Amino acid sequence: MADLSIQVRDAGPVAVLEPQGFINAHTVRHFESALESLVEQGRCLILINGRELAYISSAGLGAIMGLIETVRERGGDILLCNLQDNVRAIFETLGFTQLYRVFPDEAEALRAVTE
Repeated sequence: MADLSIQVRDAGPVAVLEPQGFINAHTVRHFESALESLVEQGRCLILINGRELAYISSAGLGAIMGLIETVRERGGDILLCNLQDNVRAIFETLGFTQLYRVFPDEAEALRAVTE
């Protein structure tokens, strides 16, 4: 099995990106490409569902930070949900939970942006 696989699906106006595995220096390009592809398609409301994300390094966080300004300028946002405890701790330690909306589950995240 690869260190990282990514599934992307639509949930109405939201593109749900589901990384499975590890986002680190070896896999970050795959993650970054998936995000960039969504933005290039005009999909600027992105939900990263972390239920199968085992780890994210600073490189992965940098990939998110690298696109947030572009996404928000286009009227979109990057949201996070279902973060495992260790991944949530990384986001909290680096202050990402102050910059991004984090939801306990996908349904709540989708409600927040579609209602």
